[in-house]
Amino acid sequence: MSGPLVVLVGPMGVGKSTVGQLLAERLDVGYRDTDDDIVAEQDRSIAEIFVDDGEEAFRAIEKRAVRRALGEHDGVLALGGGAILDADTRGLLAGRRVVYLAMDVEEAVRRTGLGVARPLLAVNPRKQWRELMDARRPLYESVATVVVATDGRTPEEVGQIALDALELKEA
Repeated sequence: MSGPLVVLVGPMGVGKSTVGQLLAERLDVGYRDTDDDIVAEQDRSIAEIFVDDGEEAFRAIEKRAVRRALGEHDGVLALGGGAILDADTRGLLAGRRVVYLAMDVEEAVRRTGLGVARPLLAVNPRKQWRELMDARRPLYESVATVVVATDGRTPEEVGQIALDALELKEA
């Protein structure tokens, strides 16, 4: 199967970008983030797309961006936190090396300040994050080859655990 060497999934703020860039360096491949693709294509932030067009419109844009990246990119690919909500996207991840970066709510609070420019977490951030994760965790787990808990670990440690678990050799 062509496509990315590794796909990273997980909630917002878990460190997909940081870990993804580290993995790409270590594996000597390119790094790509579908959220960056969307911002570049739409010429506006993801928060703006949510506010202007709504979540449903954003998810349609995201689905196209993920499909395109899975077809074009052969390095490390990070997906937006909600990309796995789409059943077709989950289907496209089958048989690929997918790393689910997991964290608990207290870690999420520390990392994201929960709510700052996070359109889905505007009102009661801890409660909403828990509800989001209760809904999404089984989906993340269903697509994951490997689950790496990020709590209390540096991005370097998380990257190394993922490499070891996937049995990928560094470049």
